[in-house]
Amino acid sequence: MPGTTTDRLLRAALFLKGLDGSVELLAGVALAVAGPRAVGGLTRRVVEHHLLGSPRGALAERFAASGAALTGGDRTLVVLYLVLHGLVKLGLVVALLRQLRAAYPVAVAVLAMLVAFEVDGAVRRGSALLWVAAALDLAIIVLVVREYRRLRAGLGSRRRPGVPDP
Repeated sequence: MPGTTTDRLLRAALFLKGLDGSVELLAGVALAVAGPRAVGGLTRRVVEHHLLGSPRGALAERFAASGAALTGGDRTLVVLYLVLHGLVKLGLVVALLRQLRAAYPVAVAVLAMLVAFEVDGAVRRGSALLWVAAALDLAIIVLVVREYRRLRAGLGSRRRPGVPDP
């Protein structure tokens, strides 16, 4: 990727997505390794030590409810989601950084699905944070599409011999 502003923005966005994917993967593995008692104990300690404000505050109650869900049947689903989501993000980031042309349409499709989920969650929960995440992912989609068009126009120097363009 040459040093244009768009390229630098895309690299920065990919770095953040890679970091996000790494955190999700590590959190999923940690949750899989830690038993329900450990998760429950950690949740209680965080709430009891006022790390989220008052133990009866909205943030502490939400945290406690999330911790309780992770000790029950939702745990397996959360572990699978975090691990798979993290692996997909990391795989796409690596493929885009290596400028594998086939990864660009896949990345756009995956990001578009993520935006749809974020918008749905933002509408259902009234979450401003999910609106921000959706806007950032839309910006990344624009950057990925611009880079893909640049590569397809022949401006990319990393063409692999014997591999047809998608």
